[in-house]
Amino acid sequence: MLRPATPTTFAQPQDLDDPFDMGLAGVDCRLDRDGCHPIALNTRRWHSAATRSDRWLLDGCRGPTVDLGCGPGRLVAALTERGVLALGVDSSPRAIEQCARRGAMALQRDVFDPLPEEGRWHHALLADGNIGIGGDPVALLRRVRELLRPGGSALVELSSDEPGLWQGSARLAGPGALYGQWFPWAMVGVSAITQVASAAELSLLRVRARRRPFAELGRA
Repeated sequence: MLRPATPTTFAQPQDLDDPFDMGLAGVDCRLDRDGCHPIALNTRRWHSAATRSDRWLLDGCRGPTVDLGCGPGRLVAALTERGVLALGVDSSPRAIEQCARRGAMALQRDVFDPLPEEGRWHHALLADGNIGIGGDPVALLRRVRELLRPGGSALVELSSDEPGLWQGSARLAGPGALYGQWFPWAMVGVSAITQVASAAELSLLRVRARRRPFAELGRA
């Protein structure tokens, strides 16, 4: 049985090397967006084992899968338990350390850097809002398209807080005066995913518009 990740800890804000290290360290966080209301983040879910709410994503992965922005690796670990070849990718050393402790295979790298098996992955995961990586969802999904084999698909978690498309600057904030660095981010809601996918030359295969909304995007 693969175990949940154990959060690391930090003492001072200067210990935050990656924009998401605060959440990776187990701190209850919110996402501050420039000019918008803050959004609470479920950072506890990042560190837990996969739950029933993740099943839609997991069930959609029927072959080798790359999890982009994998964090502590709960989905990579769950897929591995199911017998699916899975690789996590994350820019944070903390995330990779936590993946290793839970037995999830992961690589420390920017998603836009060269990755193993490009053009051969059956599926790519963008969970927990990771369609926002880099602040440009179209550019990110074009990168995902490069990773997928023909007929492959991206399984994407959409925003339940933003119905359309939002792009701007964001940061993680914790208790008191604990703030992370600003970084470019984006949020894509159910009403915007068709247009965003089309711009990235992906087709919308299905949408699950519930409390945690998801979409599957296919590569021709």
